[in-house]
Amino acid sequence: MLNDDQLLRYSRQLLLPEFDIAGQEALAAARVLMIGAGGLGCPAGLYLAGAGIGELVIVDADTVESSNLHRQIAYREADVGQPKATALAATLQRLNNEVRIVPHQLRADEQWLATRVRDFTLVLDCCDNFATRQAINAACHAAGVPVVSGAAIRLQAQLVTFDFRRDDSPCYHCLYGDGDGPDTLCSESGILGPVVGTVGTMQALLAIRLLTGHAVDGTLHLFDAATLQWRQMALRKDPACPLCGATD
Repeated sequence: MLNDDQLLRYSRQLLLPEFDIAGQEALAAARVLMIGAGGLGCPAGLYLAGAGIGELVIVDADTVESSNLHRQIAYREADVGQPKATALAATLQRLNNEVRIVPHQLRADEQWLATRVRDFTLVLDCCDNFATRQAINAACHAAGVPVVSGAAIRLQAQLVTFDFRRDDSPCYHCLYGDGDGPDTLCSESGILGPVVGTVGTMQALLAIRLLTGHAVDGTLHLFDAATLQWRQMALRKDPACPLCGATD
């Protein structure tokens, strides 16, 4: 039951017929794991905390650098040198002290993910490397937990949701296979802050939609910041996928 302060705080989203009090209560009951506290995780975390998520666990092994500040909007100059997970947690706690924020300064490897993902309602993939994305994908598939994955580089970005509660959901491996090429890094190729911010914000939106009972189909959303154009590609499960195909 929402108290008077909560009814006021969340009143603008409570006004939405497709959200209402039931949606707010669903958010309050949710436990979200966010892997990555960088350009994607900062806006995603801010919007989820602002919306009143019940618990947000933040995993990131890095510290804040001055080169992060143009796009990782939750940090300030005084945060440089601090662990990203704890710095972001502190910012989110100041935004909404009702949300349980748990930071972990570590890399989410296969073993950690395999033992922890099953405890969550949803996972946000806000990381910056292919190996971690594949590990998140495998752990979420095994646990039947939905994952919202985002990525951005230069002026290009992408967004995709895999709802592993559904037997017909494709997975990240269906889309990219083993990914033989090296990771493309912002430190080498560049990135504009609003590009990665756009995708992080959309990750929060998709997460909120999923957590409040709305179907989010397996569509790959591609964003071109140079033209402000979005393209969509419908995804289907690959029967030959070694992770989620017919032999899983």
